[in-house]
Amino acid sequence: MSIVVQKFGGSSVGTPEKMKRVAKRVMETRQQGHDVAVVVSAMGDTTDDLISLAAQLSDDPSEREMDMLLSTGEQISISLLAMTLTSMGCQAVSLTGRQAGFRTDVAYSRAKILTIDNQRVLEEFAKGNVVVVAGFQGVDERGEVHTLGRGGSDTSAVALAIALDAEMCEIYTDVNGVYTADPRVVKKAQKMDEVSYDEMLEMAVMGAVVLQPRSVELAKEHELKLHVRSSYNYTEGTIVKEDAKMNKDLEKEMIVVGVAHDLNVLKASIFGVPDRPGVACELFAAWADEGVNVDMIIQSGSPDQRQDISFTCARNDKNKCQKVLSAFVRSLPADSYSLVDTMAKISAVGAGMITHTGVAATMFRTLYENGINIDMIATSEIRISCIIDERDVNKAAVALHTAFGLDAE
Repeated sequence: MSIVVQKFGGSSVGTPEKMKRVAKRVMETRQQGHDVAVVVSAMGDTTDDLISLAAQLSDDPSEREMDMLLSTGEQISISLLAMTLTSMGCQAVSLTGRQAGFRTDVAYSRAKILTIDNQRVLEEFAKGNVVVVAGFQGVDERGEVHTLGRGGSDTSAVALAIALDAEMCEIYTDVNGVYTADPRVVKKAQKMDEVSYDEMLEMAVMGAVVLQPRSVELAKEHELKLHVRSSYNYTEGTIVKEDAKMNKDLEKEMIVVGVAHDLNVLKASIFGVPDRPGVACELFAAWADEGVNVDMIIQSGSPDQRQDISFTCARNDKNKCQKVLSAFVRSLPADSYSLVDTMAKISAVGAGMITHTGVAATMFRTLYENGINIDMIATSEIRISCIIDERDVNKAAVALHTAFGLDAE
C-alpha cells in the first residue's frame, strides 16, 4: 500500500468546523487505498497566544521552557484531529514528535531533525490507523523537547515523508498554491503550476511564508516532490520539483518568477570599528554563539582606518543583538551602534537571472520611479534583494510584479 503524507497548517485546523473538513479530506485519501500520515500545526493563533502568555509571566523566559510550552500547541491539534477521525468512523492515533521517532540536535527554538525512527508509525499503519503526528517538534538524545522554528511543521512533514519513502508530500494551506507574490498584497499575483526547488527556496528565505526554507532544502536533497494546495477546495496547487516551469500556458521564458517580501527584518549596525584583521570574525562569531541567523552584511570604510558594519536578522533577535553590540562597543572599542526595526526586504527571484542581464537595472529603476529608497542590496545567482522602509514594501511589491511582467491577465 502506498504512503501519503499530508500536512495541515494552523489556519486549516483553527476551528472544530475546519477540523472536520480536514478529517474528511484525510478519510478520502485513506479510502483511495493509501496509508496516511498527517502532520498538523497548532490551531489558529495558539502559538502566538502561548508566547504572549509567557511574556506576561516572565521578561526573559528560558529557551528550554519556551520549547516545552510551545510544543503543547501541536499536541492539542493531533489529539483533537484523531478524535474527529475516530468519531467519523476512521481509525486514527495521535503521536507526539517523540512518539513518532523525531530525533533532533540540541538547539532550542531552532532545532534540526537528525533522524526519524519510522518503526512506530509503520506499526500503526499495520493496525489500520491513520497516524496524526505533531509537527514542529522532536527530542534530543537526552529526551529534551526541542521545536524547529516558525513553519517547522512543514519540515516535519517533509522529513517524515522521506523516512516513510512516500512519493509526494502534500502541504495544505489557506491559499491555492504558490503565487508570484503575496496575493493579499498584489491582487494580480498568479498561481504557479510548478516551481523549481531552487526558486522556491529563495522565495521562502526571502519571506514567502508558504513553506519553511528547511523543508524545501530537504525535499531537494531527497528529490521529494511537494504539492502545495488549499485545504478549502480541490483545485490543483503548485508542484515543487526540479526543473519546473512556472505556468504551462506561458509562451515565453520567465526571467523572474516571483516577488517576495519580508517584514521580519532588523537592521543592526556598529560604527567606528577598528580596521584590523579578525574584527569581523569576532563580531559574527559572537552572534553565532547567540544563535542569531545573519542575512545581509555590508562593511564600509573611512580614511581614519575605522569601519562601519551593518547586517540584517530577524526582529525577535533584537535583544541578543543589543547584548552583543553593547559589549563590543566597549571592548573593541567602537563608536556606537544602532538597531532599526522599521525596515523590510523586497526580493525578485528567478533562475532566468543566471543567463539574462538587466534584472538589477529594472528593479532599481522601478523602485526609484516609485520614490522608494534602497538601504541595502544583496544578490545570489537567482535573486536580488533590497532593504527598504517597511512603509514602502506593499507599493514596491506591486510595482515590481508589474515591471517583471508577472501580472495575471
